[in-house]
Amino acid sequence: MEEREINQIDKILDENNEDNIFLYDEDDNELEFEQEAVIPMDGSVYVILVPVTPMDGVGEDEGVVFVIEEDEDGEAVLSLVIEDEIIDAVFDEYDGLLAEDGE
Repeated sequence: MEEREINQIDKILDENNEDNIFLYDEDDNELEFEQEAVIPMDGSVYVILVPVTPMDGVGEDEGVVFVIEEDEDGEAVLSLVIEDEIIDAVFDEYDGLLAEDGE
């Protein structure tokens, strides 16, 4: 999952942002996401995004986990997380935060 505009990460990290996030896949197709949560965990920042654009293997109302990383040029990029253990830990942390907020 490649990011076109660096400001998409700025939008993600902006607590007041309510706009959707637009990313591009490896075939240069634009994908639209709603931001669900930003989860700082274990020294990394994870992001849960819910696809507005249908994605293969992702059901309706399911979230996708990304991590904010630096590329070889030191630029911040979003990378899709595919490791089940990390995905489960991110969603567990998210569920815990929701429980603390009483949602």
